[in-house]
Amino acid sequence: MSYALKVAKKGTVALICKSELEEANTYFAQGGIASVTNNLVDNFEKHIEDTLTAGDGHCSRSAVEKVVKEAPAQIEELLNWGVDFDKKSDGNFDLHKEGGHSEFRILHHKDSTGAEIQRSLVKCVKANKNIFIFEHHFAIEILTQHHLGQWVTHQTPNIECYGAYILNTKNNQIDTFLSKVTMLATGGIGNVYMNTSNPLIATGDGIAMAHRARAIVKDMEFVQFHPTVLYNPSERPSFLITEAMRGYGAVLRDTKGNEFMYKYDKRGSLAPRDIVARAIDNEMKLSGSNYVYLDVTHKDAKETKEGFPMIYEKCLSLGIDITKQYIPVVPAQHYLCGGIA
Repeated sequence: MSYALKVAKKGTVALICKSELEEANTYFAQGGIASVTNNLVDNFEKHIEDTLTAGDGHCSRSAVEKVVKEAPAQIEELLNWGVDFDKKSDGNFDLHKEGGHSEFRILHHKDSTGAEIQRSLVKCVKANKNIFIFEHHFAIEILTQHHLGQWVTHQTPNIECYGAYILNTKNNQIDTFLSKVTMLATGGIGNVYMNTSNPLIATGDGIAMAHRARAIVKDMEFVQFHPTVLYNPSERPSFLITEAMRGYGAVLRDTKGNEFMYKYDKRGSLAPRDIVARAIDNEMKLSGSNYVYLDVTHKDAKETKEGFPMIYEKCLSLGIDITKQYIPVVPAQHYLCGGIA
């Protein structure tokens, strides 16, 4: 949607949507977005270093530098599109801290940041006369020289894209969408896994479609697991318990109530996600339990309810008062770091 808004002034845009605009990974994101905004204590170099460290040296440095250095301008665009990030009484952003970050740099909207961004973008997209929205339209094949009768392989130079075959799932008709520029926002692969924070539409078919069109697919083995989703086996997707809750002071405990993260990392419950997820997985295997606990009972109850209203209400609906009781959590597939090169 952000891409559609950026290019709409260049011509008409067909926004193809597998289900409905509201259903996307963005909607389920809680914690917020990392960006250097407090220049008094933070800078790009710190953010880049934190990211490279958390990536264990596997990151593409050029990609990290691009994302970090261009983040403030992207935040500005989100603000212009109407996204309401929480601010303190002095007018400055109320920044959170998450695992692997050396500074407070997470902009958020309570504990429903993704939903706030999604709502704002949907509103802007629907108001733009150059953007035509096609909901319940499923992209099934990318059009290339192959469809003109040419044999296309992974070695074919300059594979061109002319658009896509799109299935209208309401009437089962396949339409041909031709375009000068085709941009793929493929979503994730979450539903390959038993536990995932991704919506049901994240089935990896976008990447598979690009692979069939002989695009280069890379780094698919890099799959990020979020350490803490709510343990509730009957629910899919799993309900996310934002990392910002650990930044706020929540600690991880085993089923006997013992804090365990310092055994694995000096940063404790605020170590990077891969370390925390592996530690939880190990504790579950050692004890034979299906979950561990996240404990926020030592924090001020009023502050917890105000800061994490969505999590509080969700847990309460399952009979868990997070201001008095531990939250059962497990790791879940969260993010695909690879994709179309």
